[in-house]
Amino acid sequence: MSLQMADIALQSATFFYFISMVGYSLFLFKQKPGFQKTSFGFIIAAIGLHALSMIVYVWATGDVPIQNLAQSLSLAAFSLGCMFLFFQYQFDLKILGLFVSVLISVIMLMVLAIPEVPVQGNAVLKSVWVYAHIFLVFTGDAALALASGAGILYLLQEKGIKSKHPGFFFKRLPSLDLLDSVGYNCLSTGFALLTVGLVTGFVYAKAIWGQFWSWDPKEVFSVGTWLVYAALLHLRFRSGWRGRRSAIMTIIGFFIILFTFIGVNMLLGGHHQGFTK
Repeated sequence: MSLQMADIALQSATFFYFISMVGYSLFLFKQKPGFQKTSFGFIIAAIGLHALSMIVYVWATGDVPIQNLAQSLSLAAFSLGCMFLFFQYQFDLKILGLFVSVLISVIMLMVLAIPEVPVQGNAVLKSVWVYAHIFLVFTGDAALALASGAGILYLLQEKGIKSKHPGFFFKRLPSLDLLDSVGYNCLSTGFALLTVGLVTGFVYAKAIWGQFWSWDPKEVFSVGTWLVYAALLHLRFRSGWRGRRSAIMTIIGFFIILFTFIGVNMLLGGHHQGFTK
């Protein structure tokens, strides 16, 4: 019964995410504040139901819902929603909700479409270190996803400004300075979380497998992703890589994250392969 309640809460959250996406789309076209406020409320409700679903699952099974691909994607969507609330409170960049609601809706539809298979608890996942690792990496990746969203908006607005006919997005998007500032804050926050997340992962690897580094494919690509973002931050500070170049790099970085998150496990295997079965 508890697992059924968790499923109902998750399905309800998906529905609210989808309604939020529709509302933000209407806000983009109509530019009426009521659409944005209602959509933001639906996202809050969806995140609350999503959290309830995970709490009920943990209560019923004693396991963290990160055992397979569907649960990993669900946690990624939840992390993205939570980080969006955090940055929305800081910057009030209303239109970013469209990017977030679309991405979360797509992820959650994938979660519901994946065939349900019995999940057996994994003793490897029962540790404070691994919980910290999962929380930090997922929230870090979510912040970096938001940086790519701000980057996309930046490129759209820049194109409108440079065009003789600004077009659809010009009056609907904020200034380039605000978009670049939001992108940088998402980038720096995500990088910090990812850095600590990788460290906790290495510590846990030492405790479980007896060594910090084992050339596991996920480890290699995760460190590679970290190096890409480290290089981007370095270039921002030392070479003035702001604006367009930074926006493009955050988008490229997000695609690297997607491959590291899903593609590596499916194509190359390794210790993390169980999370995407």
